[in-house]
Amino acid sequence: MPAVRIAPSILSADFAKLGEEIRAIDAAGADWIHVDVTDGHFVPNLTIGPAVIKALRPHTAKPFDVHLMIAPVDPFLQAFADAGADCISVHPESGPHLHRTLQTIKALGKRAGVVLNPATPVDAIDHVMDMVDLILVMSVNPGFGGQKFIESQLPKITELRRRIEASGRAIDLEVDGGVDRGNAARVIAAGADALVAGTASFEGGPNQYAANIAALRDG
Repeated sequence: MPAVRIAPSILSADFAKLGEEIRAIDAAGADWIHVDVTDGHFVPNLTIGPAVIKALRPHTAKPFDVHLMIAPVDPFLQAFADAGADCISVHPESGPHLHRTLQTIKALGKRAGVVLNPATPVDAIDHVMDMVDLILVMSVNPGFGGQKFIESQLPKITELRRRIEASGRAIDLEVDGGVDRGNAARVIAAGADALVAGTASFEGGPNQYAANIAALRDG
């Protein structure tokens, strides 16, 4: 299993100075920058669009790990790819044809991810395993930061790790939602190799970011 990557979610950053926050979290050791995009329809919150991602792109060379919580998702894939996304992750429920959506992301030259909500079964990715570069397990219901980790997702993570190993493909297994230094070790032990953390990354201000990331990585 690859080394654990930490992907701070900018949803928990100070939006009044996002460029500075991106540079600070990069310098603190973030591996990826996680960008949560919501539309107020697919999930009950409204965050940012491609223009913000484009504006932030010059502030870091780290990969932009873009999680699209929008429906329909297909009409916006090109815009997010053009804005600077490196990996684009989508929900099976966000469009009628997951396979076609993943084909489009790959054709745009981006890494493709599938996101499983807490109630979305592992079987949802059975017939697209040959296309995905990343599987993201939501350990909260998507839309808002600061929620409590849903313990029932731990066996799902373990089952997905088993299927990834059986596939023989290099697929990242990411977990997002309520991940903090209190449960990171259990999430990693279950099979995750990438952790999204918003509050746990950005709490305490820039002087604390490096310690926050190190604590998450060490579990």
